[in-house]
Amino acid sequence: MVNLMKHNYFLKKSLLLLLFFTILSCGSDNDYVPVPEPVSPVTVDLAAVPYAKLSDYKFFEGDMKEHIPSLNVIPYEPASQLFTDYAKKKRFIWMPENVKATYTADGKILNFPVGTVLIKTFYYSTIQPGNTTKMIETRLMIRKADGWKFYEYVWNDEQTEANLIVNDDFINGSTKTITFKKPNDEVITAEYRIPSESECLACHKINEIATPIGVKPQNLNINYAYREGNKNQLQKLLEQGYLESYPSTIATTVNYNDTSQSLDLRMRSYLDANCAHCHQDQGRCDYRAIRFAFSETSNPTNLGICIDADEIVSPTLQKIVLPSNFSKSILHYRLRTNDESERMPLLGRTITHDEGIALVEQWISSLTQTCN
Repeated sequence: MVNLMKHNYFLKKSLLLLLFFTILSCGSDNDYVPVPEPVSPVTVDLAAVPYAKLSDYKFFEGDMKEHIPSLNVIPYEPASQLFTDYAKKKRFIWMPENVKATYTADGKILNFPVGTVLIKTFYYSTIQPGNTTKMIETRLMIRKADGWKFYEYVWNDEQTEANLIVNDDFINGSTKTITFKKPNDEVITAEYRIPSESECLACHKINEIATPIGVKPQNLNINYAYREGNKNQLQKLLEQGYLESYPSTIATTVNYNDTSQSLDLRMRSYLDANCAHCHQDQGRCDYRAIRFAFSETSNPTNLGICIDADEIVSPTLQKIVLPSNFSKSILHYRLRTNDESERMPLLGRTITHDEGIALVEQWISSLTQTCN
């Protein structure tokens, strides 16, 4: 009898607990409030851009000069970078919802959808006196229905805003006097060039059609230190929903400053980043014999090795590249000179890239071919 009473007691207690948790569960369902998905503040109205101020796009959160990207603004960095008078760069991609870029080829830019914005800020971190950081300009390339458009924003002295360049400044371009410390600790003053619209197109064109340069799988197939950790940049774009897919094997450029890489790869990567945008079919300098795209420079002829110079600037410079003799190679001369009529690249630099020249000299000195 006692056992039966105990059994009934525990049965009633169990039923009460079951009823309690059932009511609690139902109450939780009724009271559940879904957490809203975070919304990016970025605003890009293709009918209204370019905006008068960089801040109007809301690409960055907090202090704008710190360039902390807003939600869905993705930073990136190519393996090898264009030299621009020692300016540093911060690069970002933003795309509207429900669209993706597609892979075309290792050495071709990703096929970006309408609405894509490529953001690149040029700055110095060793401005003198004091080794201070100063943002100089931010360039936007925006993909509209009728193609890519260039817009430039120049930062104010207070470093609080960047304003759109319009009218004569965009037609003619402008300069800023910059005093800074080079990587070798030499302090120099340079006339930093903010390009005109036509100068932008001169480098960013294929068959007279505006196009980006650096956003190619060959340049992005490396890790980047995102806030959440290191990750392959193409994989990041894929996970972000910005990229449809990419192949498992990509012929990838290297950081030309990385001495652990082969001299050949470093040199080919340097030329790809600094020269290939002009020296390609339907590019600004397609009339020259050389082709400097990374995918084409496994052929020594495209590098200019033992190829006669098609423009004689000096009797001693007969070959584009004369193996083992950089002082008689016109490639070395054009990369070293600051003469505007003879330098290479023609645009984007006004001073010599010391480290780049050292690489060129090392590479040419290593060549052993015999020219006819």
